[in-house]
Amino acid sequence: MDRLRAMAAFVAVAEAEGVAAAAKRVGMSPPAITRAITALEEHLGTKLFKRTTRVVRLSEAGVRFFADCKRILAEIEDAEASAAGAHAAPRGSVAVTAPAMFGRLFVAPVVTDFLAQHPHMLVSLLLVDRVVDLIEEGLDVAVRIAHLPDSSFTAVRVGSVRRVVCASPAYLAQHGVPTEPGDLAHLEAVHFSIAQQQWTFRVNGRPRVVRAPAHLMANTAEVAVTAAVAGRGVARLLSYQVEREVRSGALQIVLQEFEPPPIPVHVVHAEGRHAPARVRAFVDFAVARLRAESWLT
Repeated sequence: MDRLRAMAAFVAVAEAEGVAAAAKRVGMSPPAITRAITALEEHLGTKLFKRTTRVVRLSEAGVRFFADCKRILAEIEDAEASAAGAHAAPRGSVAVTAPAMFGRLFVAPVVTDFLAQHPHMLVSLLLVDRVVDLIEEGLDVAVRIAHLPDSSFTAVRVGSVRRVVCASPAYLAQHGVPTEPGDLAHLEAVHFSIAQQQWTFRVNGRPRVVRAPAHLMANTAEVAVTAAVAGRGVARLLSYQVEREVRSGALQIVLQEFEPPPIPVHVVHAEGRHAPARVRAFVDFAVARLRAESWLT
């Protein structure tokens, strides 16, 4: 058994969740891939996949082995690139994920500029409003807006964003500018999630929860921004989500002195200093670009 070829086949099946799609990626026939994985499982003495009639998914042992295989294959690719003198011009692919609106506004421009400098690279960009498991979903880099738990991942902080309350100047002129969080009870609010109906502030150094009566509830921040600009009420959003509107004067931030602590923004990847050159190149580029953004505090 060609161990490295079998590992590459295993990684391809894990990422594609199917043999047929994986076969096209690695240039092997489906029967050859099946034989390679069977031989790998016999060699390891454990099942790497939980197979169903529709898809194949990693077993518990397979999840651990997948992470190791990705690292080993990346190190081999990096070693070959180094021997060929390719570190000055990284090649290969990088899979990146970020929150949907944040990714559209800020990560996508970083990706396009990165590709302009590195034409031999391929970047896959997944923009979703959920926490993506990098290992399980075969991704290399994540941009996270959150207080991160302890993990083995490498997280490079690029700044932080604030949770701000804002409204259009016309709405505030008509209904009054709130001077303390309790004033929100007399105003109409725009929410973009059920959890947003209660807003937490800091009053005299302590958290204070205020219920803001909903006037409109949507499932995206963009709708909340649009509604607030149109004078439909006050909205609570992350500072980057309204940076453009605040700068233009379409929205005005209120209750700034009562804001809770900012939320950190990190660029996260799994391999640390052992990351392949293609991943390091993207992380270094993204970190420098994001730290230069004016909306980060």
